Amino acid sequence: MVSINDFNGYPPTWCPGCGNWAIGVAIKTALTQLNFSPSSIVAVFGIGCSGNMNDFLNAYAIHSLHGRAIPNAIGIKLANHNLRVLAIVGDGDCYGEGGNHFIHACRGNHDITVIVHDNRVYGLTTGQVAPTAQKGFQSKSTPAGIIEVPLDPLSLAIISGATFVSQVFAGETIQMIEIIKKAIQHQGFSLVNVLQPCVSFNKVNTYQYYKERIFKLDKNHNPKNKQQALMIASSILEEKFPLGIIYQSEELAYHQQLKQLESGQTLISRPRFNNFEAIFKNFI
Repeated sequence: MVSINDFNGYPPTWCPGCGNWAIGVAIKTALTQLNFSPSSIVAVFGIGCSGNMNDFLNAYAIHSLHGRAIPNAIGIKLANHNLRVLAIVGDGDCYGEGGNHFIHACRGNHDITVIVHDNRVYGLTTGQVAPTAQKGFQSKSTPAGIIEVPLDPLSLAIISGATFVSQVFAGETIQMIEIIKKAIQHQGFSLVNVLQPCVSFNKVNTYQYYKERIFKLDKNHNPKNKQQALMIASSILEEKFPLGIIYQSEELAYHQQLKQLESGQTLISRPRFNNFEAIFKNFI
């Protein structure tokens, strides 16, 4: 029987009060409740405070380059589609450096779960602004305030082709666990955007800030209605933050449409290719 302790790595070194603590517990609890073992999943991490979880989560894991967690996760899924693959990333890491990869992973509906620690800053490098930072946010890199408007990751994911788009709050751990479980079980690209206060470098978007502005989606919300989902998703630009499954549809995942995988075999289980002579003939 799997226990949460099976997923424990080294003791975390995050700042006291950081939302990462709750995210770490939620991920481990979700995996335990789904009865996964550390050897049945792969977690790919980006660079940043979220990426430090690479040392704190016991599983098959890769500490990727900045912004490159998603393509690594896709490669793993294509090589062995029997594995559940998670990309655990930060908002700057995923929506900034990795923004291009994020969009194309959505449109391909790759069967990976992307969990984004969205604290609106680059916490590991002491608080520079991330793509989700509010216009006017002051930091070491933008002392006069950021000029750009914040990125809307939820709407971007929906219009780009993601088939599971959700948002949770680090201060609502029970709901976060349930949403992460549903995201992992979803067949196709699933996004869990976590509103995560950075207690050290973001003194604006605090726990209290979010508690005054979050709202849980009620039973009348239909996640299959794309237009309704887009309207709800875009409310974050007005500093109103929906929690729950905002959009979900059932579509074939990328690997399910590959002719190379029609036999059901994984790429790593196939005999090693060695008929190079047949290939060379095409170049003679």
